[in-house]
Amino acid sequence: MRNQSKSGKTKTSQGFSLIELLVVVAVILIVAAIAIPNFIRSKMRANEAAAVANLRNITTAEIVYSTTYGIGFSDNLAKLGGTLLLVDQNNAGLIDSVLASGSKTGYTFTYSILSQDAAGHVVAFAVTADPTLAGKSGDRHFYADQSAVIRHNETTTATAGDSPI
Repeated sequence: MRNQSKSGKTKTSQGFSLIELLVVVAVILIVAAIAIPNFIRSKMRANEAAAVANLRNITTAEIVYSTTYGIGFSDNLAKLGGTLLLVDQNNAGLIDSVLASGSKTGYTFTYSILSQDAAGHVVAFAVTADPTLAGKSGDRHFYADQSAVIRHNETTTATAGDSPI
């Protein structure tokens, strides 16, 4: 389309050329290629930090449970949860219901009894936190027991022999 200006010169109005559009798309793709992996890594690190915090919550809840009820530690995570309507040794209300179910923020929490006394009370326990999808929801595996020391392993389920954080 040609427009006549006051000076008598002809001007043509044009849009962007195909090359200009391709350059813009290429720049956007490069920025996305840099940003998306960084976002995924930061999400995994956030999940790992949440898993460590949840292990701290569980070990603290176990100590409170033991001192409150005087029967040792709980024998499963569900007993540490509860609705808070009726608080007792089977519904202590010390951790949230999502964590008490054994899965939260991309990690699966497994509770194990290590030893019991003659009366059947739990005197030693262990909790492991493993990524639900290794490499996607987290890389590291975590372990805690009644000592409240949190340990980690880079490749497989963490144990009492692994390095503390």
